[in-house]
Amino acid sequence: MVESVTTFDGWYTLHDFRTINWEKWQRATEDERNEALIEFHNLLSEWQIVEGNQEGRHALYSIIGQKADLMIMVLRPTMKDLNKLESQFNKSALAHYTQPVNSYVSIIEKSSYTKRETDPYKDPAMLAKLYPTIPKTQYICFYPMSKLRGEINNWFTLPKEERGRMMFEHIATSKPYTEDIKRIITGSIGFDDYEWGVSLFCDDPLKFKKLIYDTRFDEVSAKYAIFGTFYIGNYLLKEEINTYFEI
Repeated sequence: MVESVTTFDGWYTLHDFRTINWEKWQRATEDERNEALIEFHNLLSEWQIVEGNQEGRHALYSIIGQKADLMIMVLRPTMKDLNKLESQFNKSALAHYTQPVNSYVSIIEKSSYTKRETDPYKDPAMLAKLYPTIPKTQYICFYPMSKLRGEINNWFTLPKEERGRMMFEHIATSKPYTEDIKRIITGSIGFDDYEWGVSLFCDDPLKFKKLIYDTRFDEVSAKYAIFGTFYIGNYLLKEEINTYFEI
């Protein structure tokens, strides 16, 4: 029987993608638009209190391209918390001018191919990875991915040692980029259509391309990786929201 890998789990994660009905927004009166933005800022203030209490994180991005306009990324202690936050936004006036186009539900995950001698949930370095601050870099690159389960090449039938060897090679390829590119890896088996979600953060979007290109040649990617839709977003400061929605 193939041995599974031990995983350590942190905050639950939601990537919520929306398009904006700009025509409907333009038809609204100035008062209606102002009231919607004031209500949204109040909602963000509530989320900021949660963040100040170290009970979650959130960030807003303007998506580049036609797949979406906005992405809200949220980290929370429980799945119920994600559901509550999503419902709060859906009931807001601003949400009535948006249309959901995609979402991704997962949980921050760290896996280990080696035996740990200490409790990971008492290790400050591990806790910082499981309950992170969302990096406030200028850009985000998000994509879901799975491992191949084909008739000839099947990741889930490989011995643990072989999977570990390929993952360590993959990490070695990524290492030169770690200073510039931060990442949050989330597990989504049983939660969404793919098996993992990858959120990369950097101030230079070209480095996303270089990192992902270099790692495509790793055996674990070239032979076993299945990628979903890629999204590139620009970090949207709270102070920039009103300008973003200006007519």
